[in-house]
Amino acid sequence: MKTEYSGESPYDVHEATIPRGWSAWFGGPRVRIGPRIAPQIVPVNEYIGDSNSELSSDAILNKQLEEEAGHAIQYRTCSWQKTAALLFSEYICLAIMSFPWSYSVLGLVPGLILTVVQALIVLYTSIVLWEFCLRHPEVRDVCDIGQMLFWGQKWAWYFTAVMFLLNNTFIQGLHVLVGAKYLNTMVGPNASITCQTVTLGAIVTVVCWLSSLPRTFSMLSKLGTASAAFTFISVILATIFAGVQDHPAGFTEETGNPIVTAVPILSTTFVSGLGAFLNISYTFIGQITLPSFIAEMREPRDFPKALWACTILEIIVFSVVGAVTYAFVGNQYITSPAFGSLIPLYKKIAFSFMIPTIIFLGVLYASVSARFIFFRIFQNSRHKSEHTLVGWGSWALILLVTWILAFVIANSIPFFNSLLALMSSLFDSFFGFIFWGVAYFRMRKADGAVALLRDRSFRGWFEGILNIIIILTGIFFLTVGTYASVQGILDEFALGTVGSAFQCTSNGI
Repeated sequence: MKTEYSGESPYDVHEATIPRGWSAWFGGPRVRIGPRIAPQIVPVNEYIGDSNSELSSDAILNKQLEEEAGHAIQYRTCSWQKTAALLFSEYICLAIMSFPWSYSVLGLVPGLILTVVQALIVLYTSIVLWEFCLRHPEVRDVCDIGQMLFWGQKWAWYFTAVMFLLNNTFIQGLHVLVGAKYLNTMVGPNASITCQTVTLGAIVTVVCWLSSLPRTFSMLSKLGTASAAFTFISVILATIFAGVQDHPAGFTEETGNPIVTAVPILSTTFVSGLGAFLNISYTFIGQITLPSFIAEMREPRDFPKALWACTILEIIVFSVVGAVTYAFVGNQYITSPAFGSLIPLYKKIAFSFMIPTIIFLGVLYASVSARFIFFRIFQNSRHKSEHTLVGWGSWALILLVTWILAFVIANSIPFFNSLLALMSSLFDSFFGFIFWGVAYFRMRKADGAVALLRDRSFRGWFEGILNIIIILTGIFFLTVGTYASVQGILDEFALGTVGSAFQCTSNGI
């Protein structure tokens, strides 16, 4: 089913102009909101019907705030500081500890360059996403955006919804896997536990499910702040320990001192090199959650403040931790996550500070998935905004289903690097690149100045070409990247370097 939209009045109520000035990059009260690219899609919030089809973006936002006033559970309550805490908790995560391994494959110089380039691309596409959400404040998640981008086609909504839920569930599964890996590391391989890895994974799943129960991002942001702080301590400790230990874990005289290479070694294959880059990309690309975060901000115009703060911190932490740890561990002794390259005592200390983020980041993505389903079931119901048995029971049940699926995924693909690469190629291709390149061109057309056609300025040409490259990069991730990820998994099974599905033996590092 397609929603017809002519591109003419009443939706083009704003002055058609391309965003300019500092506010277009950094937000604030002077941000000018451009015209919509399409009418409000179905389903829409109950307070936005056909009679309100000419409401401006500001009017829609104000109506949302008015509707929530007086309810026991309010959603649009996040400040930009709380949103920054959510972003920090999403990006400052365990995947940072895969950077030393990626640098060992790519070489230190290309690895650092790709880290900065990927961070800037994600920053730019996130600003495009933010501009889109300002124009369409009724969108609740990336699925609504997917339908609007592809001309109101309902298949686009369903396709995006499937990818959205799979992406989030895979991330939950990754954290079940890492949680079991942590517990195995602590208790050792010979603990008297029946089917040790599966059992420990089940314990992590239950803990994560219980931690997912808070229903608003405002509440989760407090947990997210603590999670990001503990993760920061963990990676800094790991970096310090890598430098102060006499030798990396597994050191032998025959293997020699750590070797650090500025460029890839000659034996690096295309599959391993692309897999290392996909690991870096996965850590940066998190745009899939941003529409959900923006939808709970009281003042969405301030979102870039949180975005810039997070991006600057990301570049510094990822580069320093990755480069310094790799420099002390070298190609021969690197593991992923890099905790495994530390001697046992240092490994257990540094890894233990990662516990909050192992739990919280999976919780964050579970919450995003659950609210996507919950809001559509109870959109016009009091169960959405009040404390009711049906509301809380449904919320808990939805979360439980997602965590059970995550547990199955964690035990079906029981290896860290390959799971990161597969997730990056399958999901980041759309949610990190293709969607936002398309969004750019759709918004520029609504502004009356499609880049490369009407806007002949340097910025018009530059951004037009950049967004074409962004779309092509997404296609490359989806095709070649998926091939490399799957081939990498097959190679690991063939070499016997990973365990089997639903293995009982310890997967500790």
